[in-house]
Amino acid sequence: MKRRVGLHALYREDPLAADRAAFGRESDPLSRRGFVRGLAAMGAVLGAPIVFHSAMPAGLIPAALADTPEPFAFPGKDPRLVVLNDRPLNAETPPHLLDDPVTPAERMFVRNNGIPPAQVDPEQWTLSLRGESVPKPKSYTLAELKRRFENVSLQLLIECGGNGRSEFLPPASGNQWTLGAVACPSFDGVRLRDVLEDCGITDGAVYVGFEGADRHLSGDEGKQPISRGVPMHKALEPESLIAFGMNGGPLHPLHGHPLRLAIGGWPGSVSGKWLTGLLVRDRVHDGEKMGGDSYRVPCEPVAPGETVAPEDMCIIESMPVKSLVTHPATGLRQPWDHPLAIRGHAWAGDRAVSRVDLSLDFGQTWTATELAAPANRLAWQRFSATLSLPSPGYFEVWARATDSAGVAQPMVIPGWNPKGYLNNATHRIAVYGV
Repeated sequence: MKRRVGLHALYREDPLAADRAAFGRESDPLSRRGFVRGLAAMGAVLGAPIVFHSAMPAGLIPAALADTPEPFAFPGKDPRLVVLNDRPLNAETPPHLLDDPVTPAERMFVRNNGIPPAQVDPEQWTLSLRGESVPKPKSYTLAELKRRFENVSLQLLIECGGNGRSEFLPPASGNQWTLGAVACPSFDGVRLRDVLEDCGITDGAVYVGFEGADRHLSGDEGKQPISRGVPMHKALEPESLIAFGMNGGPLHPLHGHPLRLAIGGWPGSVSGKWLTGLLVRDRVHDGEKMGGDSYRVPCEPVAPGETVAPEDMCIIESMPVKSLVTHPATGLRQPWDHPLAIRGHAWAGDRAVSRVDLSLDFGQTWTATELAAPANRLAWQRFSATLSLPSPGYFEVWARATDSAGVAQPMVIPGWNPKGYLNNATHRIAVYGV
C-alpha cells in the first residue's frame, strides 16, 4: 500500500527529492542546470510556464501550491481562518484576509495555551498587583482602571513567535503556522506604566509577569497554561497597554475579554489574555513557558537539528523585520499586459521599517514600493506598488522589508532553532499572466 504524503511534508523531508517526486525534474542546486528538465511537468501543475525558471531556487515549493486553507467556524470569527489545533484552539488568517489597515477582530489569529474562561462578568473583574517589588499588594476593578487612568487607543502589532514555523527544516514541534499568526488591531486601554507607578514599585523591579483566568488543558487548578512577561524597560514604554477594548468595542472572547495585555513588537505570548494578575518581580519572571526552550532561541547559531542546552537559550524579545503581501491573494490570474497592483504590511519589532522592495524574478532584481508611516510606534506599515509582467506565464512576487537599522529579511529560512521561532524569510505569492 502506498503512503500519501502532502507537498509540505515531502519538501520538509528532502526538498531536492521532492523536486524529483513532485515534478520529475533533476535539480542541481549549484548550477541550476537541472531545472530545465522537468519544467514541463511543473508548468502543467501550475497551469502556465514559469517565466523566470532559470532563477528559481532548488527545492522551493511554488507559492501557488503553498496554501491549503480549511474551514473555521466559531462565533464572531471569519470562517476562512485555518484551524491548526482545537485543544487548545489555534487558528491563523490567510494573508489576503489581512489586507485591512486595522485588523478586524473576526480576522485576528487565535493563539491559546489553555482553555478560555467559560463565564466572564466584567463588572466583577479585578486585576491584582503583587510581587517582590510591590511594597503593598493592590487590586483594581475594571471600572476603576477606566476611571482612574488615562484611556488611550493604539494600533499594536501582535505576532506569534512561531509564525512561519512550518517552513523550518528539520521540522520544529508545535503549531505549524504558515504566515497568518499576525495582526495589528487598535487596542483601547490604559498604560501599564501608569498602573505600575500607582502601585509604588521599588527600584529593584526587574520584570513584570502576568496571570490569566484561562485553565490548564489538564484541568488541574494548580497548573497555569502560561505565565510570561517582559523586563521593566518594555513594561514602562508608553505603548505597553492593559487593554479592555479592541477597535472601539469590547475585546472578543477569544482575545482576552474583558482584560488583557497588549505589548506590541514582541512575541504575542507576552500579551497575556483574560488578565487577572500582574507580578512585579525582582528577577526574571519564572512562570510557565518562561524556561526551557519555550519562546527562546539559541544565543549563538547552531546546526539544524542540534541539541541546545537550556543555559544556551535566550529569551525572545523584539521580533525581526518582516513583510506580508495582502493583495492580491496568491494564485491571481489576470491579463499579463495589465498593471499588477501589490500591497501589504511590514513591521520590525521595536524598530521601524525603512523600505520594502518587490521582486518578480526570484530575487534577481528588486523594485521599491511606496511605504507609509505607521499609525503609531509599534504598528505595522502599509506598502504598495504597481508591477508589470513581461509576458504571459507563471510568476512569483517576493516581498523584502528592511528595518531602520539596515537589517533586511533573508531570502531563505533564517537560522534554525529547536522550536521554530522567528522565521522572517521573504513572503511570496503566485501570479499568472494570461
